Amino acid sequence: MEMVRTNYSSGAPLEEKVGYSRMVKVGPFVKIGGTTSVQPDGTVFGENAYDQTKYVLEKQIKLLEQAGAKASDVVSVKVYATDMAECGNICKAYSEYFHDVKPLCTVVGTSALNRPTQFVEIEMEAICC
Repeated sequence: MEMVRTNYSSGAPLEEKVGYSRMVKVGPFVKIGGTTSVQPDGTVFGENAYDQTKYVLEKQIKLLEQAGAKASDVVSVKVYATDMAECGNICKAYSEYFHDVKPLCTVVGTSALNRPTQFVEIEMEAICC
């Protein structure tokens, strides 16, 4: 198996400044780093955990497609939530994309994310091709 590495950017200015990629593919392994619902204009999408979860998952599935992967290739999802009482809403949004795929899924409570209006941050791993 050839283990070629490809880095993918989402275009966020901090990626270049700090030196990180939004997604990295090595061979068939694809990992997407922590992603929030920040829109291209810098504003945060969604006023609740459900809407933010859907937005992030859609963003990540589009990123997967750039690497030749799809939602059915996802093997693991980790969600960081600022309010564990919202776990039901987070899981409802997650189920809309992954109910039948059944990847590993962990929701972890955290006291804060980068901005007070961010309620979820999601990491994802897939194996494709």
